[in-house]
Amino acid sequence: MPQTSVEIRNVAGSSLAVGSSGPRTLTIDRAKEAGGLGLGFNGGELLLLAIGGCFSNDIYREASKRGLKVQNIELNVTADWAGDPATAQNVRLSVAVGAEASEQEILDLIHYTDSIAEIPNSLRLGTEVKLTESKGISSSQR
Repeated sequence: MPQTSVEIRNVAGSSLAVGSSGPRTLTIDRAKEAGGLGLGFNGGELLLLAIGGCFSNDIYREASKRGLKVQNIELNVTADWAGDPATAQNVRLSVAVGAEASEQEILDLIHYTDSIAEIPNSLRLGTEVKLTESKGISSSQR
């Protein structure tokens, strides 16, 4: 699988940021209660969306391989946040898939997808995240 890269840049003077990958964008922000503007997804929400989005995409991919036509997917991803530093705990994914297939074929598809979905497996297997570069830019340097 090819390398994936995203870029995030804040709107000057605020916590609001725009995340991009190629031509696609989304807004990222802290909740108002946490000192942000509340205009975008926070990091925890993006993590859960990544889990659910990956699972949804993979359902379609794997269904196609099996010759199944998916009509609809409903996903719910939840997590508790605890610890210092806080980390996602008790991450839970529930899914309902409607397809032109038997109930057993759909359940087999869901369970197989759960075993191979890239983002959930990255978390389950503990993918390492490395800080590779850091810069401090003083206001006087701008």
